[in-house]
Amino acid sequence: MDASLVTYGALCLAGIGAGFLNVVAGGGSLLTLPTLMLLGLPADVANGTNRLSIVSQSLSGVVGFHRGGASLERRSVIGVLVPCVLGSLTGALAASRVPVRALEIALLATMTAIAALIALVPRLFAAPRDSEPRWDRRAAGFGGLFFAGLYGGFVQAGVGFVLLAVLGGVLRFDVVRANALKMVCTLVFGGVALSVFAAAGQIDWPIAALLAVCTVIGSQLGVRFALKVRHDVVRWLIFGCVVATCVAAYLR
Repeated sequence: MDASLVTYGALCLAGIGAGFLNVVAGGGSLLTLPTLMLLGLPADVANGTNRLSIVSQSLSGVVGFHRGGASLERRSVIGVLVPCVLGSLTGALAASRVPVRALEIALLATMTAIAALIALVPRLFAAPRDSEPRWDRRAAGFGGLFFAGLYGGFVQAGVGFVLLAVLGGVLRFDVVRANALKMVCTLVFGGVALSVFAAAGQIDWPIAALLAVCTVIGSQLGVRFALKVRHDVVRWLIFGCVVATCVAAYLR
């Protein structure tokens, strides 16, 4: 079998898995980024190429949650988007100017650290159920969401967990609304980051388009049972995939 067919098949599977995981909880870029790097893309181009799929799957997820009845108040959407967009723009501008080798090391180190957190500190990523938002924690929430945007603009990998930790752990949105708001955030600041990377010429558009289609398929699968999925199962699934892909990327 042609090696290129195998590698692009792996990319499609990673895209479907990433779209699914990003809707259910987060961490999908922990699958796609190492796969893009294994395909031979430099770390900066892999980082930029991944952004089109983030935008496409986020839009797909938002539509899916809306059709499923997960309504969001305008106040909630605006309140979380402002700090995320500010942070994302800052992070993307920084990432587009970092030397390739330094970014590759940063990406792999970040993915390894997140894998460890997923395994060792699961409570950081568990949004509570049936809880009302705490707008009296607005200042802490703004700071956390700015950091989430900054991190998402710079790396993206695992940003869904950062968003869920802030939306659920700090602002106390229930798990359904936290997931829906998470998709709105990644859609908007993903678009900001995509624009920055496109302007810097750091996107492989044919690969980005293929990955985007696959992640949309995965996102629709994820929306269908996002209300019932057990977070501990997803956490260990992500952990196993992250360990396998990071080991492969380190050995490349």
